Amino acid sequence: MPGHKTAFVSALTEVTTVAKDQLGDIRWVGNKCYKYVQYDEATAAVDGVAGEVAYYIIDTGYGANVVTSDLSDGGGAGAVIAAGVLQGAMSQDEYGWIQIKGLAVLTIALTAGADGNALTPQGSADGTLDVVVTTVALGHICAYIVDVTAKEILCDFPF
Repeated sequence: MPGHKTAFVSALTEVTTVAKDQLGDIRWVGNKCYKYVQYDEATAAVDGVAGEVAYYIIDTGYGANVVTSDLSDGGGAGAVIAAGVLQGAMSQDEYGWIQIKGLAVLTIALTAGADGNALTPQGSADGTLDVVVTTVALGHICAYIVDVTAKEILCDFPF
């Protein structure tokens, strides 16, 4: 497609200390979509684990393409914006890909839910998602449970 990048330097699971692709690059592989980001361990000094959910750092926002697995630095309950599913284990200031669209398998159990439930970072724990609860302020819906036992979700994180 004209105007869309089709060649990338880094593999989807590759993590590097120097950016090999441009932050914010969007990459389609089959029916799955990925975004190139930088990782921040944040206040809790939490490393990112492949297969866990990352959140945008609240003070730098979506535009900086910086993510963390530390929910409290992602804005905490109510303000957090989930970014995607980490494709590699990441530490402070490392670069890699997150999955933002398509079927993904998490390495951490969801906080709650059943097949078909909508998911949000609202009320979740570090690295995971929770079921949308109508009795609390509605966070953005970023995924749906496909198979809760297998930890399969259908990603719909923001670009």
